Amino acid sequence: MGAGREVSVSLDGVRDKNLMQLKKLNTVLFPVRYNDKYYADAIASGEFTKLAYYSDICVGAIACRLEKKEGGAMRVYIMTLGVLAPYRGIGIGSKLLNHVLEMCSKQNMCEIYLHVQTNNEDAIKFYKKFGFEITDTIQNYYINIEPRDCYVVSKSFAQSEANK
Repeated sequence: MGAGREVSVSLDGVRDKNLMQLKKLNTVLFPVRYNDKYYADAIASGEFTKLAYYSDICVGAIACRLEKKEGGAMRVYIMTLGVLAPYRGIGIGSKLLNHVLEMCSKQNMCEIYLHVQTNNEDAIKFYKKFGFEITDTIQNYYINIEPRDCYVVSKSFAQSEANK
């Protein structure tokens, strides 16, 4: 974060009791409606899905899904990461992503990845700051938004010998 300002942001897990806050955020932040499976995956991911609070106001969230790759290695899919517009640029998204990256290291995940619309330059730049790389392009990934194409943006983690 620039200029050495530390913002007082707290993170909280998502559970049935506060799931509505994630639903409201998603309605404002994203041009897509998410189904029940999205929310079930978010809750099931435990520490990998968090709400961000700024002065007790819910202003952002990261929602992930845990996936098992062939061979048994685990990876994380970032379903959504978003911060309300007035609260962007002060480190909230970075705090959410850093939390998930720390969890990936602690739980020995092999990879973390997400899909980013090809015209979303701000998101691509954001993820590259954290060591993510564009690893693929998928044509016509999105159905109801333009452009329809997305990039697969991912970051791999060094695996311990026990997990290889």
